[in-house]
Amino acid sequence: MDFFETIMFPFKWLVSIIMVGFHEGLSTIGLPAANGWTWTLSIIGLVLVIRAALIPVFVKQIKAQRGMQLLQPDLKKLQDKYKGKTDQLSRQAMAQEQMAMYKKHGTNPFSACLPMLIQMPFFFALFQVLSGITAARDKGAGIGAMSHEQVVQFDESSIFGAPLSATLLHGTPAGGNVVAVWTLSIVMILAMTASQFITQKQIMAKNMSEEAMASPFMRQQKMMLYILPIVFGVGGINFPIGVLIYWTTTNLWTMAQQFFVIRRMPTPGSPAAKALAERRAAKGLPALPILGGKKADVEAEAAAAAAVAEAKSQRIQPQRKNRKKK
Repeated sequence: MDFFETIMFPFKWLVSIIMVGFHEGLSTIGLPAANGWTWTLSIIGLVLVIRAALIPVFVKQIKAQRGMQLLQPDLKKLQDKYKGKTDQLSRQAMAQEQMAMYKKHGTNPFSACLPMLIQMPFFFALFQVLSGITAARDKGAGIGAMSHEQVVQFDESSIFGAPLSATLLHGTPAGGNVVAVWTLSIVMILAMTASQFITQKQIMAKNMSEEAMASPFMRQQKMMLYILPIVFGVGGINFPIGVLIYWTTTNLWTMAQQFFVIRRMPTPGSPAAKALAERRAAKGLPALPILGGKKADVEAEAAAAAAVAEAKSQRIQPQRKNRKKK
């Protein structure tokens, strides 16, 4: 067992235990044990468990992202301060001031990547489990917490005629429908990449302030907006259909989660924050505290909402037409 296998071993067991748990539960309520939809629902159940467990990390990620956005004007001033200074002492001083700024505001660039980084071991573990199904069946062995019988069931299961262990690049197992594998794989890859693109696009379009949009950080975000879907789209041809189901489901979860956050807890100064203030003002409600926002930002949002409410509540006093001038 190599170093990578040693690291992935506990994750493979955890992933397979969750899948087997859902599979046993679904079989108990009457779903066929060897049916592809039973295993598909087990994979979706795996996503729900992992993403629910990551909600606290997601909240931390949101705060870190907003902290980074609020820091952009200060970071720009820091970059201007050391512009043109390439000596070692200046670069070191700039790095120290930048780290002090991150510490003061309780954020750093890596916190925004936490959910993705935490999910990756589970993603690779699921990839290894599903990719090893056929080999485990031929050896008469199980894989992770899956027994040999369950391995055989999974290897023979399919949806729309496409085996869950089939991949677009490595072909279709015996008994599978090649056209179904190609069609379902392409549809899932498109859904996976499109949901990821839409999620990032709605953040950039609705949940960033004008200062953040003009920052160098935003230029990097725009590059990632197009690079990540391409990377996952190209890599998707090597993913088993079961893995594509997992990744598409988790992307849809992320998209819905971001939609909720943008609508209910937007970044201060963003178009979504202004829309929220207007909606609450129209209902006569006070502005809500903004998650991860500074006191000044919250007060600004409250003032904006109050101004909108006052403007809408003002009425022009009628003048009596028969009133004579003296």
